[in-house]
Amino acid sequence: MEKISLVITLYNEALNVQPLFEKIRSALGGLTYEVIVVDDGSNDTTLAEARQHADAHTRIVVLKRNFGQTAAMAAGIDYATGDYIITLDGDLQNDPADIPAMLDKLKKENWDVVAGNRKNRKDGALLRKIPSALANRLIRKLTGVTIRDYGCTLKVFRAETAKSLELYGELHRFIPILAVLQGARITNMDVLHHPRIHGQSKYGLGRTLKVLSDLLLLAFFQKYFKRPIHFFGPLGMLCLLAGGAINFYLLILKILGEDIWGRPLLILGVTIVLAGIQFLTFGVIAELMMRTYYESQQKKTYVVKEIITLPRNLLHAS
Repeated sequence: MEKISLVITLYNEALNVQPLFEKIRSALGGLTYEVIVVDDGSNDTTLAEARQHADAHTRIVVLKRNFGQTAAMAAGIDYATGDYIITLDGDLQNDPADIPAMLDKLKKENWDVVAGNRKNRKDGALLRKIPSALANRLIRKLTGVTIRDYGCTLKVFRAETAKSLELYGELHRFIPILAVLQGARITNMDVLHHPRIHGQSKYGLGRTLKVLSDLLLLAFFQKYFKRPIHFFGPLGMLCLLAGGAINFYLLILKILGEDIWGRPLLILGVTIVLAGIQFLTFGVIAELMMRTYYESQQKKTYVVKEIITLPRNLLHAS
C-alpha cells in the first residue's frame, strides 16, 4: 500500500501542536501515513507539546538551533520514507482536510507537484495579501512558472520530486521553480485557509529584499545555470562594442586636433571596455566552475523521466 509522509516544520508553535495533530488524524485516518515533525530550535514548549501529543505515526526531528524554514523543511524531506511527500505549515492556517483531494488530483492527472492556492486568504491586506499578490505576479513574470500562490506551504509531491529539490538558503518560497528546474509537472488547486489563532507570524515586510534577491538568483539558475557564458558573454560583448565605439570616436577627435584628455566621455569609454573584459572573464570562470560542479560529483545535466525497453519479439518484428 502506498504511504504518504507529512512534513511539518515548527518554530514556537506550542499552542498549535495539539489541535494540529487532531486535525491530521481526522483528515488522514483512512490512509497509510507518517508525520515528520521538525522542531526548528523552538525556545518555548513546542517540543514538549509535540512529544506529549505524538502517536505511533509520528517522528520528531529536533534541530540543534533555529536554522530557518528552508533547512527544517529539507530535514523533514530527508527523513520522509513515503511514496508521496506533503509539506504543511504548523500554524493551523493550512488545513489537512485538503490533503486527500490534492493527493487524488496528483495521482489521477499524473502531476509531480500539486500546490495549494489560498483562494480566500485570511490575512491582513496591507502587510500580507497585497505584497504577496505583487510578489506572485513578479515571480510568474520572471520565471514563467504560472501557479497562482507561491507562498502556500501546503503542497503534495511525488517523493522523487521532493527529494531532488536541493533546498538551501531561504528557497522554500520558490519550491515550484526548483521543482520545474528538475523537470517536474506542476499544477495548483484551491485550498482552505484559516486565520491564525495562536502565536505570531514569522513573516513580515522585512523579508521583501530577501525574496527579491532569491528571485533574481532563481531566475538566473532557471535560464543560465548550465550555460553562464550565455549570460555574461553578451553583456561583455555589448560593453566592448559600446566602449570601443566611444574610444574610436575620441580617437578621431584626437586625430583632428581636439584635446580629449579629462573628458568624462573618455573615462566612460575606458570604464565600459574594462567592464566588458570583466563580464567575459566572469563567464569563462563560471563555465569552468559549472564543469567542475558536474564532473567532480558525477552529476548529469539532464533528468531521466523513464526508460522504455521494447520486448525482444517486437524488436524482431520491426
